[in-house]
Amino acid sequence: MSSASAKEHNALEGGIAPTFFKYLIPSLAGLIAMTSASLVDGIFIGNYVGVTALAAVNLIIPITALVFGIAMMLSVGGSVRAGKYLGEKNTAAASAIFSKTLLSVSVYGVVVIGLGLSFEEALFAGLGADEALFPVMSEYYRIIMPFLFAQLIVVVLYFFVRLDGMPNLAAISLAIAAAVNIILDYWFIVIYDWGLTGAALATGLSQAIPMFVLLAYFGWPKRRLQFAVRQHRWREVFQAAYNGLSEFINEVSGGIIAFIFNWMLIERAGVDGVAAITVVNYLMLLGFMMFFSISDTIAVMVSQNFGAGEVKRIEGFLKLASIVVAITSAVFIGLLLTMSEPMIAIFVDEKNSAEMMQLAQDFVPFFWPVFLFVGFNMLASGYLTAVHRPFESGLIALFRSLVLPAGFLVLFYFLLTDYQFVAAVAVAEAVAFGVAMALYFRWRPSKVL
Repeated sequence: MSSASAKEHNALEGGIAPTFFKYLIPSLAGLIAMTSASLVDGIFIGNYVGVTALAAVNLIIPITALVFGIAMMLSVGGSVRAGKYLGEKNTAAASAIFSKTLLSVSVYGVVVIGLGLSFEEALFAGLGADEALFPVMSEYYRIIMPFLFAQLIVVVLYFFVRLDGMPNLAAISLAIAAAVNIILDYWFIVIYDWGLTGAALATGLSQAIPMFVLLAYFGWPKRRLQFAVRQHRWREVFQAAYNGLSEFINEVSGGIIAFIFNWMLIERAGVDGVAAITVVNYLMLLGFMMFFSISDTIAVMVSQNFGAGEVKRIEGFLKLASIVVAITSAVFIGLLLTMSEPMIAIFVDEKNSAEMMQLAQDFVPFFWPVFLFVGFNMLASGYLTAVHRPFESGLIALFRSLVLPAGFLVLFYFLLTDYQFVAAVAVAEAVAFGVAMALYFRWRPSKVL
């Protein structure tokens, strides 16, 4: 095979390490950019619009999380199936599932946005918001909702563009969006004083930009995935979506656990406890993004080699990914144990938040053990998704993100005093690790091929 062809299909024939890092690094860069933009949003709204506005935006998050959860399920499931088809050299089938996923998410977006705008007050009430907050929430919600359509299209294109060998384009689109978001936040909120309307416009416009960047994919002459409106076998979309079940579970479960956590912390440690746990989450966020990027990269590599029947290559990618996970875990454990105080100080005013800072530092010993297990749990889940074991992958996601954390939180809340119940998260990840390893060894590469 020619060198040009090898580059085009490097997931199947490129070197293990160069190929893995070619996909991992852009993915991580893009996710860091997106997360930094979200943090900046909160800083601008909290400092220049007000605490009420920040609360209103946060109350809307469960709606967008649910909307994105379904889009993620369709996109991840569809891209994994397309990867298998590409490994089998069946580009027509891969193009078909790409087209059907994009069309399905487009129709879904129009319907769900229309319903969301039609029943906004009922949704606000369902989220537990006070009626006095409805006008503030509506100011942001009515602007941001129509822009969700572009963001849903970005979700689909992001996964499929990476699959087809253009991870840099996917990462660049997210980085541009993050930079534009920060600039527009400053202009609309600080310079023009448009308040929450400005914040919504900045977020909406910046998140629409990646869609236009990713549309450049359709002009790439060497792309393997072709788009066509006329399609058959639409049931395949739902079959593929089932393979993305774990991503949907992770999205929805995060909101549920956050709700339980916040309620318990308010009861035991007050508002300072909620603020402290938020800061600790910031400290852990970069590590979690790294693990998600590794899992996502493995899904791209393994799905294609699964279709091609390349057991040794799958094992090679998994071995390298496991080493990267172990190193990443060690680095973040070291940072939390030695640098937690100065890192916490970045997010708060030491003079006015001494009690909250102390709480955050007290929480760290309960949370650093999470890094012993979470990376391997996410890696196992991503691998099982890639080899078309959606039930097993979803089981890991359900255990580690909802069932075990919720169960241990309730148990520890009644058994332990003060805020020691926060140790439930690390214990849940440890138990989930046992489940993940059992499922991995049951469906290791030599068993699925």
